[in-house]
Amino acid sequence: MTQERRSGRDTEFGVWLRAHPELDSKLGFVATDIDYVWENYKTGEWMIIEEKRNMKRPKFYQERIFNRLAECCKHDKKFCGFHILIFERSNPEDGRIYWDDKEITKEELIKILRFDKSIKKKYNIISSEERGA
Repeated sequence: MTQERRSGRDTEFGVWLRAHPELDSKLGFVATDIDYVWENYKTGEWMIIEEKRNMKRPKFYQERIFNRLAECCKHDKKFCGFHILIFERSNPEDGRIYWDDKEITKEELIKILRFDKSIKKKYNIISSEERGA
């Protein structure tokens, strides 16, 4: 059976999807949203970020979808990856922060989001253009 949204923030379309048994997850249908497509429009660098709170991890089907999406995007020379951002509680101000399973500081998060060259390699936000691919 298709899961009910626990957050209570479903859109009308999401409610409609969940109400149709012919689209049930037991038939193989799953959907996930993408939290952030982050871009510096001046440089063209961009990445996709999935945000999780309360130390939650993406569900197995989300990981599969995200990996497929990242594989498709890697051909863009300015694409800097698909990353998982986990907050211990709800945001950078109220607990620990993890970027792709590595604990980071608020200052490091800001550098990552700025595509700061001094931190890009350490946190794997290097585009294929920078790799020479």
